Amino acid sequence: MLRDEDRIFTNLYGQQPWGLTGAQARGDWDGTRALLVKGRDWIIDEVKDSGLRGRGGAGFPTGLKWSFMPKDSGGRPHYLVVNADEGEPGTCKDRDIIRHEPHKLVEGCLLAGFAMGAHACYIYIRGEFHAEANVLEAAIQEAYDAKLLGPDACGSGWAYDIYVHRGAGAYICGEEMALIESLEGKKGQPRLKPPFPANMGVWGCPTTVNNVESIAVAPTILRRGASWFAGLGRPKNTGTKVFCISGHVEHPCNVEEEMGIPLRELIEKHAGGVRGGWKNLKAIIPGGSSVPCLPSTICDDVLMDFDSLSAVKSGLGTAAVIVMDQSTDIIAAIARLSKFYMHESCGQCTPCREGTGWMSRVMDRLVEGKAHVDEIDLLLEVAGQVEGHTICALGDAAAWPIQGLVRHFRSEIEARILDHQKSAAGARAA
Repeated sequence: MLRDEDRIFTNLYGQQPWGLTGAQARGDWDGTRALLVKGRDWIIDEVKDSGLRGRGGAGFPTGLKWSFMPKDSGGRPHYLVVNADEGEPGTCKDRDIIRHEPHKLVEGCLLAGFAMGAHACYIYIRGEFHAEANVLEAAIQEAYDAKLLGPDACGSGWAYDIYVHRGAGAYICGEEMALIESLEGKKGQPRLKPPFPANMGVWGCPTTVNNVESIAVAPTILRRGASWFAGLGRPKNTGTKVFCISGHVEHPCNVEEEMGIPLRELIEKHAGGVRGGWKNLKAIIPGGSSVPCLPSTICDDVLMDFDSLSAVKSGLGTAAVIVMDQSTDIIAAIARLSKFYMHESCGQCTPCREGTGWMSRVMDRLVEGKAHVDEIDLLLEVAGQVEGHTICALGDAAAWPIQGLVRHFRSEIEARILDHQKSAAGARAA
């Protein structure tokens, strides 16, 4: 269990003021100029050595991603873009960071932007986060007023500006290239890669897109040292993570914990356990709605980190833990997610445009049992054709929940089909 002295987000529950004075009392903006003076390479190397992996879902090494920004861009400006378009069902960590700890994000934007040679940052925030966007804009203005941002940020001689851009609620804009398109004023559709954003991102300039949590933890890592952060968690899965626990638990919550904490311990210590006790658990989606669910038998021992969850054919994703007890109609739950991904598909790729709709319609029939048993394998086949064959990962996100359902609850699907067939046969006989 994470010690209090190792927590990065010390105001995650908003028990103290979010403003600059309160943030500085908690250690934010402490010695920021001294960190900038150490230089771009030092910052990137420190983040690399910390082992920080992206907290937006993909888990790509953050320091390595920053290092992809070119040293010489031919005169083109560099940009940092922060992805605050938190649309993954079950995920609400970035929202609370922005609401209660905005200065951690603002300071992180300065340090990360400086490390990659950027003089400007755009924070793309979900349009529904109206109050949070207001808090963020106010925090940025506080930083300008205190000369922490602007033409001489923190007295370092580095000019740095931060802009807040409000989205319009499209889930697809959480994908980095669709986000860039939307930021440019275009329709939010993913671009083909390459070129990658580090070479040609927003307005054709070198760009790095990072998640809110990835940027917000950077100042603390730089202040406390890479070895401190790397000493938490497990090898290749280091540091702390904000977990979002929802569903059938006694106390749904956001909580910062050490990477690699056992899933059962996470739920029982912080969320009061499963409603009705651990034996009442049916399944858990461990990383947001786009990752495959896990049955209770696997949930007993699995660890909450990238590699451990990958080993059981699921994923950490955004670390949004969705708990489902025995009262859950697991087929209906996955059908609902399938409908969500059908609705949010941008329609650019044929496998996704057609496949998400087809899978959703089959899932609707499976909920009622109005299908044939052999359609289960056909559903898996189509999911496999969608997975990995689209420009962005939305196709994967639509396929994986279905694959997890069939992998672990096939017998329940088959039983429902057979029950419906028996009922229909009885009705005909009557």
